[in-house]
Amino acid sequence: MFPAALLTLLLLLSITGLPVKAANSLISVPITSRLKFSNVRLQALRDRSKHGKRLTTVPLINNFRGCTIPVDIGEPPTRYNLVLDSGSANIWVRDSMYVPTDTSTPTERIVVSSYGDGYIEGLEFLDTVTVGPGLTVIGQSIAVADEVEGHDGLDGVLGIGPVALTLETLIETPTEPIPTFTNNLRRQHPDTIPAEMVGIFFQPYSGSPLHPAGQLTFGGTDSDLYNGNIAYTPITNSESARDYWGIEQSITYGNTEILRTTSGIVDSGFSLIGIATEAFVLYKAATGGEYHEATELLVISDHQYNALQDLKFNIHGETYTLTRNGQIWPRSLNTMIHGEAGSIYLIVTDFGKGIGEGDYDFVNGYVFMQRFYTVFDTTNHQVGFATTPYTDADTN
Repeated sequence: MFPAALLTLLLLLSITGLPVKAANSLISVPITSRLKFSNVRLQALRDRSKHGKRLTTVPLINNFRGCTIPVDIGEPPTRYNLVLDSGSANIWVRDSMYVPTDTSTPTERIVVSSYGDGYIEGLEFLDTVTVGPGLTVIGQSIAVADEVEGHDGLDGVLGIGPVALTLETLIETPTEPIPTFTNNLRRQHPDTIPAEMVGIFFQPYSGSPLHPAGQLTFGGTDSDLYNGNIAYTPITNSESARDYWGIEQSITYGNTEILRTTSGIVDSGFSLIGIATEAFVLYKAATGGEYHEATELLVISDHQYNALQDLKFNIHGETYTLTRNGQIWPRSLNTMIHGEAGSIYLIVTDFGKGIGEGDYDFVNGYVFMQRFYTVFDTTNHQVGFATTPYTDADTN
């Protein structure tokens, strides 16, 4: 099963170096991050449902559920820190925090969206939404949630998943899709947003309370943030995974295949790497890991850590490798997940269902995306990956 509870860390950012600097046809916002801690319950992602030419780069705030991004809504704007979630596609903010302005138009429609760790329900508004310079959408659908479960301490969510994930979220017209923020951004800014595409860069936690957090690029990719070329794989045809950022992959530990080629999803909203039970059993046996009750992760000894072999994700003819350091939780943060300071915990977890029993057989979550630049390309119906300077780094 997935960890039932983790003490997740929200890396709160502080924007520096203003005004915003433009370089290589990209607008970048230099940031640093500060640690803040909050308890967040992580439910099994398998329970999640659908209710569930100049490029612009904006700051992200890392956390081990995913990340948050500062979003301005209304005019004059109110700023919210919204969780960036590639596994959903709606935008919502809490009713208690929402400040209506002259740009706020209620539609009288009710939006319901379910997540692995809760659900929301609220009235739909159309409003002006801005995530960075040149990244403003007029008339964007947002849900003003007066019922919120499982999202304690959060302002709301900015979903960047495919538009199909908005189906069944409008109670009165469940077959009607809601244009997403990325849909509308491309439509309203065709000259500056050349494609409906999002590039995401996360930097692994460095052990310092102040360090760069990450960057989000709409309309293309930022070649300064990755090595070589991006390799793309088409969205899977699997009925259960294709509405998400679903892909096909196999997984190899050392020279042993632990998960045959099957469908799963890439999801920034999930903190770890989840794999089907049969694959997890093989991984546990190969690493020698033992279940640690407090963290609900596998724990290994120093000797077992030194013996860890590469974990290879084989995707559309390319191999993406997590070294032994990339397979462990940051040791400087052990006590924050109720672990022991000197212990070593693995970030691969049991999906809780056998191969073919669930909607998908793996989730490449936030810790995977920390090691590989990730591109969600709606225009060409594909997902891309590239290595970064942190792919093989010993940061943990």
